[in-house]
Amino acid sequence: MARREVGEINAGSMADIAFLLLIFFLVTTTMDVDSGIARKLPEKTEDTPEVTIKEKNVFDIVVNRNNQILIEGDQYVKVTDIRRLTMAFIDNGGGIGIPKDDKPGEPCDYCTGAKDPASSDHPSKAIVSLQSDRGTKYGMYVSIQNEIEGAYTDLRNKLSLKLYSRSYDALLSDYKDTPTEKLKAKIDDIKDKYPQIITEPEPIK
Repeated sequence: MARREVGEINAGSMADIAFLLLIFFLVTTTMDVDSGIARKLPEKTEDTPEVTIKEKNVFDIVVNRNNQILIEGDQYVKVTDIRRLTMAFIDNGGGIGIPKDDKPGEPCDYCTGAKDPASSDHPSKAIVSLQSDRGTKYGMYVSIQNEIEGAYTDLRNKLSLKLYSRSYDALLSDYKDTPTEKLKAKIDDIKDKYPQIITEPEPIK
């Protein structure tokens, strides 16, 4: 009986199909990318002097595992309230600022807050503390961070308009296009008057 020969299978077309499928999935597949927080870390210093921080100069924001926001340990608020409350705390101006250049601290003559003696003394002493829970949703945490950043930006824009007839954001844009020492001095002045001081304690377990 004659032996029957089996024809070879041409695998060339299968390789082409596999390649086309690979390209198809690469083009059509979407990837979830978590939004990040732009933050410039402070430079490391060799000597860090011990500073006594008054409780009234710390604005406590705590987010629990249910994404509820607690302010100062006794007030539940919404995300949309964070910016207003943070601005009121930073801009309170109820005391004097940090001593600078061997000069004693001075009152905040540009602050327009309530000057409540029970709230922050000066923007240079005002610390915003944001503590989350390990069960807090990342989106909620980022939203609160954005509102805190927005509070600083709004205060800086307001003061910059008053001093230089141009918003802080506009000064940054101008400096990006045309960097000059004069613009840098204005930007540094506004940042110095409203320094961004944010602390993030370890998440609650």
